[in-house]
Amino acid sequence: MAGLLEVKAKLAAARAVTVLTGAGISADSGVPTFRGADSLWSKFRPEDLATPEAFARDPRLVWEWYNWRREVIASKKPNPAHATVAEMEARFPHFWLITQNVDGLHADAGSRKLSEIHGNIWKVRCTACGLIEHNRQVPLPMLPACAACGHLVRPHIVWFGESLAVADIDQSYAALRSCELLLLIGTSGLVYPAASFASIAKEAGACVVEINLDPTPYSGAADIALHGRAKDLVPLLLD
Repeated sequence: MAGLLEVKAKLAAARAVTVLTGAGISADSGVPTFRGADSLWSKFRPEDLATPEAFARDPRLVWEWYNWRREVIASKKPNPAHATVAEMEARFPHFWLITQNVDGLHADAGSRKLSEIHGNIWKVRCTACGLIEHNRQVPLPMLPACAACGHLVRPHIVWFGESLAVADIDQSYAALRSCELLLLIGTSGLVYPAASFASIAKEAGACVVEINLDPTPYSGAADIALHGRAKDLVPLLLD
């Protein structure tokens, strides 16, 4: 695969690498998208549950959904693609990982230089005092309370209609503008602001590489596109 050899050569010479991951990298660990027709929650749209308005209207229903999601994800483990991305962090002097995933698998694999721009399902945030805590309890009690002040907590997730954390987006933009190589792994390129990340890196002079099972809107803008499963292709980049 000529494209793979070219990417390996660019990685071997690179000092600054940024990685953007999406649902495709976690699909190889068995993490579902939670939009499947066979789901027991199929009568609900995520857009009807993952909003501040839904939580204000019926926090119990929203927490029931997130408890189910946490139970599903709890059994999943990082796959070889997650492990390789974590290895990149140690290999390149300037490295940053941006993930759209909320499953926490990158952190489980050892990644520390990362922005979880959509949040993390294993964190809860107090609706009163704002305290953010890690919480791996499965299932959580209904309705979970803040350890500090006793008020209701919510999932530490960026819901529809909410803005991304300023610190996360600033760090992401800085990494995109300073990298020599941007790897897009398992992301559809449809959701903003991540949909603009490839063009930001390209305008700054980076080589953009897409790794995805199928072509995406990113494919035309990528300098190199590799099609296949992340768990199969990503480990080959460093072997």
